[in-house]
Order: sequence, then structure tokens, then C-alpha cells
Amino acid sequence: MNYRHAFHAGNFGDCVKHALLLALLRALLRKPAPLFVLDTHAGAGHYDLAAAPALRTNEAADGIVRLLDQVPPALEDYVATVRRLGLYPGSPALIRSLLREDDRLACCEAHPEDCATLRALFRHDRQVSVHQRDAWEGLKALLPPAQKRGLVLIDPPYEDPREFARLAEGLALAQTRFPTGVLAAWYPVKHRAPVRAFFDSLALRDVIAAELLLREPLDPARLNGCGLLIVNPPYRFEQEAQVILDALLDRLGDRAAGEAALVTRLADE
Repeated sequence: MNYRHAFHAGNFGDCVKHALLLALLRALLRKPAPLFVLDTHAGAGHYDLAAAPALRTNEAADGIVRLLDQVPPALEDYVATVRRLGLYPGSPALIRSLLREDDRLACCEAHPEDCATLRALFRHDRQVSVHQRDAWEGLKALLPPAQKRGLVLIDPPYEDPREFARLAEGLALAQTRFPTGVLAAWYPVKHRAPVRAFFDSLALRDVIAAELLLREPLDPARLNGCGLLIVNPPYRFEQEAQVILDALLDRLGDRAAGEAALVTRLADE
């Protein structure tokens, strides 16, 4: 309940998460069947990068601000969508911008102020439901959906040291309740041990990890990179993700410093 994404909006982690999120949705939209999308940690929906919280950390300066000039082709869809929506759009706004008439979005947000902001954003939108509830409880309550296809986005704040364990449990539950859905979970990379333990704890099939590392993950007190774990990735998404990560690394990182863009298959189909 303490975490507020307004202090971190538009940072490099958002760029990784949101560029890959749009690519996942584009891939799912290639088929005509309706989609259901669940955003378990939805936040406020959009963020003013000129407001005090964003300026206090200025994390967007090393993220989305760098991408606004000389946009590489692999990031054109992401950057154009950010420009079109205005402010800095969070995942609910990005998801909603792509939904077709028969698609649906459900958002969970536990923080009362952020949930109120999100409800105001979608107050006249019949395709979007907003729930002030715990994300993990929301997985039980909102899955399975009526639609047979869709995406579950899980993006915890990682303030609780048990968050990786809860994420593994949440992914297992989501896969059981929505086996035909694509599951995507954002995670921080500070040092490798917690991430390796998280990977080892997963008992899932067809899993990849798409990571951007800005420095070697040796300092557990610093965000050295991040990743998006995807269960049931769409056809050829591994290749698409690598192109997107390479473009992000070219604009946000420095290959000479040992930084890396990695797509790793953790479990086969």
C-alpha cells in the first residue's frame, strides 16, 4: 500500500515492460477471437512527468525521454502510442488503447487514491472494470474469464521480500485457472540470486524471460536491470522481444559497459 508508481513512471523499467506489453497485445490481436486482459497491479492509469513526484526522482530522463528523439523502428509503435495518449500512460491506458469492441480489461489496484484515479479515467467505459482489491485475490476472483484468449499482466512493487515467492504462486494459479492465456510478469534484477531462485521455483511449461541489464547485477541495493517473464508466449514473440530489447539497449544503455539484452527460454512447451 506504500508504493506509488508516480515516482517511477517512464523509467527504463517502464520502457521495457510497456514496449514488450504492446508487442504481446499486437500478437494476440492478429486473431479475431475476443480478448480478456487482467492487469493485477494497475496503478493510477497515467502519470504527469512534469508533476512533483516524477520530478523528485527524474527517472523518466533515463527512460522514455531518451526514446522521444531518434526513435528506432522497433520502438515506433510504443513511442507513438505514448505520444498519442499523452502524459505518461500506465499499462491500463496502453492496453485500453488497443482493445477492440468485444475485448475486455479488468484492473486491480489496492491503493485507494490510485484506484479512485483509475476509476475516474474509465468511468464511462463499459469495456473496462476497476477493482480496489488485492492483486493475488483478484487472480482467484477474476479468472477464468468468459473469453478463451487473453493476457494476465502481473507487476508487483517488490517492497515485500516475499514478493518473488508470491509471484511464483500467482503464476501457477493463473496458469491453472486460465491455461489458454498468456501470462506476463515484470521483475527487477538487482542481483542474480533471487531471480535464479524465482526461476527455479517455477513449475510451468513454455516460459521465456526477456531482460534488459544496464549494469552487471552485483549490487543488491540497486536496480541493475529488469525483465518480463512470459508464459505461453505468442508465435515468434521470442524473436520480436529480442529486437525490441536490442533497440532499448541501443538508446538507454551502453554495450561497452557490459550491459545486455537477453531473451532466454526457461522451459519448453
